[in-house]
Amino acid sequence: MNSGENGAVTPRSLIRLQSWLSPAFPSGSYSYSHGLEAAVESTQIHDRQSLVDWLDADLRYGTARNDAIFFVKAWHCAVDNRHARLVEIAELSAAFRGTSEFALEASQQGTSCLATLREVWPDRAIESFWERLRLRRIQPVLPVVVAVRLAAEGVPVEVALRAFLHGFVSNLVTAGVRLVPLGQTDGQRAIAELEDAVLDASDHAMTASIDDLGSAAVMVDLASMSHETQYTRLFRS
Repeated sequence: MNSGENGAVTPRSLIRLQSWLSPAFPSGSYSYSHGLEAAVESTQIHDRQSLVDWLDADLRYGTARNDAIFFVKAWHCAVDNRHARLVEIAELSAAFRGTSEFALEASQQGTSCLATLREVWPDRAIESFWERLRLRRIQPVLPVVVAVRLAAEGVPVEVALRAFLHGFVSNLVTAGVRLVPLGQTDGQRAIAELEDAVLDASDHAMTASIDDLGSAAVMVDLASMSHETQYTRLFRS
């Protein structure tokens, strides 16, 4: 563990946190819109406010909410060396996808992230995790992979989760800027307006249990289903 005193993040761990959640990290996140492309096509998202409302709902009630819960559970399992339970969380997270495109989005990014971490920042915990997934033929998914590696790095779960959700929001706002389209300043306004939702989703996930998993963001799932057959597409989801 490399955590600093009083739960602080050490300088090296902070740099790594920023690297692993950076747009420059080759997880392939830029190629996914999480259904936004279909929502824009159907004019459900047509300006900054509708984009913010859409992402706010996903953070509070949808896939992002569930991923936050999986992230916290995986982080704690990794810290406590509960390997069998960690594999169960990973398997459930891989299966807990509402559409085929959401499953592809999570598994492709998880696979790419895991491969890069093993190649560039090798670590015994992530290597053991990869081996257990391989033996069980479980697809790695992004929130669990990132949680395991940040736990090994000693980044406190509160910091790690908020950074992960902020990265999720930033990537999708970037997609929205291209799709709506919006200006770069409006994109930054959208990210600022979603700060409360990121913090609330993080706080909820910190005390939630596996029994709290579920989604009420039905339109997000329907947009993803529509995107599967959308004729002209820029994104893979």
